[in-house]
Amino acid sequence: MYSKKVIKHFQNPKFAGEMKNPDAVGEVGNVKCGDIMRIYLKIKNNKIKDIKFLTYGCVAAIAASDAMCKLAKGKTLEQALKITAKDITKELGNLPTIKFHCSILGTEALENAIKDYKKRNKK
Repeated sequence: MYSKKVIKHFQNPKFAGEMKNPDAVGEVGNVKCGDIMRIYLKIKNNKIKDIKFLTYGCVAAIAASDAMCKLAKGKTLEQALKITAKDITKELGNLPTIKFHCSILGTEALENAIKDYKKRNKK
């Protein structure tokens, strides 16, 4: 059902954990499935220098959160906003159709974190 990449991101997430003193936080949840994602960002010179996540959800939700962080780290805020659910799915080697919404949640949480950063810094 899940690709080897999905299992790898789920079992050994590199970006899981809470961040102390983040520059921004974004959160999103899905009432239907119960998944909740929180993204933490450290920004320097308009680039994502560090990124972490806390996700309450299924295998796909945790894997999608980790994959999204991998794709976003080191990118400018503008580049990060262009990350799509399909990019996350591709990074994971695909997701079952019924789990595609997990990759959408990842992009929404990242967008919310970037909005939070811009609001905090009045940009």
